Amino acid sequence: MRKTTTAAVALSTAVITLGLAGPAHAELYGVDDPEDTFHGSDIRAVQIRNGKANLNVTTFHSGLRPDPATGSAGRIYVDTDRNDAGPEYVFVGGFTRGTDYLLRSTDGFRVGTWGQPVANGDYIMRVRYAKDRVVFRMSRAALGKPGAVRVSVVASGTRTDGTSHGLVDWVGKRRSFTPWIKRG
Repeated sequence: MRKTTTAAVALSTAVITLGLAGPAHAELYGVDDPEDTFHGSDIRAVQIRNGKANLNVTTFHSGLRPDPATGSAGRIYVDTDRNDAGPEYVFVGGFTRGTDYLLRSTDGFRVGTWGQPVANGDYIMRVRYAKDRVVFRMSRAALGKPGAVRVSVVASGTRTDGTSHGLVDWVGKRRSFTPWIKRG
């Protein structure tokens, strides 16, 4: 009898929670990426949640490893201004042990257009090797408190001979963005 009651309460809670969640498209976007690369730079999927307090971008990988020899790293380009075609921010970080990350302003995709590090707001990157994923979290203050955003995601790696040809994985087409994702 107790098992039935517990199951009914859990099911009711789940239905209420889903009913209150609102439209998922307003805050969550996910995409599978069929492009295959190696050395942990292979992005299999991306999940973007544009929440009330933070923008969270999670990349799911195949073979993510802490070994610095992989040269595995990634960039999240964030577009916050519909009137300006390119990104306003770039979150860049290494996916191997001993590397760091930084959120910077930018006026495009090229490294030469990257500006100063973001001074206001919080951001963090967490690499989860056992789960083959990387979580990028940026506070709304760090991004200038935008309503809707769109992102462009890329990861890359390095072979033991120092080359990286074929180890660059853009989600979608090169320098392409997701649709605009409303704050939810």
